[in-house]
Amino acid sequence: MDPDSVKSTLQTLAFGNVMAAAARDYQKEVAAYEKAQTSSSVNEEVDLDDLMDDPELEKLHADRIAALKREAEKRQSLTKKGHGEYREITEGDFLGEVTSSEKVICHFYHREFYRCKIMDKHLKSLATSHLDAKFVKLDAENAPFFVTKLGIKTLPCVILFRKGIAGDRIVGFQDLGGKDDFSTRKLEALLIKKGIIEEKKKDEDEEAEYDESRRRTVRYSGIHDSDSE
Repeated sequence: MDPDSVKSTLQTLAFGNVMAAAARDYQKEVAAYEKAQTSSSVNEEVDLDDLMDDPELEKLHADRIAALKREAEKRQSLTKKGHGEYREITEGDFLGEVTSSEKVICHFYHREFYRCKIMDKHLKSLATSHLDAKFVKLDAENAPFFVTKLGIKTLPCVILFRKGIAGDRIVGFQDLGGKDDFSTRKLEALLIKKGIIEEKKKDEDEEAEYDESRRRTVRYSGIHDSDSE
C-alpha cells in the first residue's frame, strides 16, 4: 500500500474523530445548559412559594393593614368633628369649634364683601382635601364680641387656631399678591408655610376665576372691606 495514501487515510480518520468528539462535547454543553435553566426555573418557583410564607413579609403586610385601619379611624374621628367640609358657625358655636380640634382655620367675613366671597371659594376647595384642619367661617356682623376681642379691623380675616389659641392670621389679600385673581394653590402654599395644613400632592393648581364687574366696596361698623385697599 502506498505510504502517502495510508497517511492521508489516517489523517482523515483523525479529523473525523476530532469532529465527532467536538459534536459530543457541544451536545453535552447544550444538555447541561438546558438542565441548568430547568433547575433555575424550579428554584424560582420554590423561592416564591417560600416567600409567601415568609414571616417578615407577613409582618409587613399586617403592619400596613394596621396603619390603614388607624388612618381610617382617624379620618372618621376628624369627620365627626366637622373636618373635611367648609361650614358656617355662629358666635355661640365659636369657642366649642375652635377648641375641639387641634387646628382650626376660621374665616371672619361679611356677606356683602366681594373679597370675602373669593376667600370663601378657595377655603371651600381646600377643606375637602385637607382633613388635618377644620375649616369654618363666622359672619363678623353677627359676632361683635369676638371681632372686638380678636382685634379684627379688616375683612376678610382668616385666623389660624392651634389648640384653641389664635396665632397667625391672613388679613385681606396682602400675603396673596394683593390681587383678586390668586389661585387656590397660592393660598394653600401660604397655609402650609404657616404650618396649619400639610403638603398635599396635586396634579394641577385650581385657579379662581371671578368677573371683575361684580366687584364692589361695602363698609360696615368701622370694619373695612379689603377691596378698598
